[in-house]
Amino acid sequence: MHICCANCVLYPVTVIKQQGVDLKGFWFNPNIHPFTEYKNRLDATRRLEGLWNLDVEYTDYYGLREYLRNVAGNGSGRCEYCYTVRLEESAKKAIDMNADAFTTSLLVSSYQKFDMIIDIGRMMQDKYSVEFYGEDFRKGFNKSRRMSKEMGLYRQKYCGCIYSEMES
Repeated sequence: MHICCANCVLYPVTVIKQQGVDLKGFWFNPNIHPFTEYKNRLDATRRLEGLWNLDVEYTDYYGLREYLRNVAGNGSGRCEYCYTVRLEESAKKAIDMNADAFTTSLLVSSYQKFDMIIDIGRMMQDKYSVEFYGEDFRKGFNKSRRMSKEMGLYRQKYCGCIYSEMES
């Protein structure tokens, strides 16, 4: 499971584990800016990993230059770029780990473009021949937020990119 942040992953992990599925987390978020925000989310995920004894692999890459090269002048296309980069890396990681499927905690947020995430996930499924598990976790969004507050996890105020920070 691609992990966008600690508070968004809480509900999906709960649901998937209740289904009896073995789960491994994957942190890869080169879209999160500025660096202090990136670090806060990374640290919160590491904290959650310890609290819940999760198995998480990290690709700790702060990709500001690459992100700006790909979205500068095309702020309206930024979400498609962000989803594609992270889901493609997640599909590759699923293959490397010999996993049956991959998914993302992005599917819990009512602020994300759910249909676009599903479409890109399916595109990566076809491209890499690994199943994309596209469950609608949005019904648990508020539960995830409550859980993260109770656990004292860092809770961000925007999706992660500099455009969304400006809009918030």
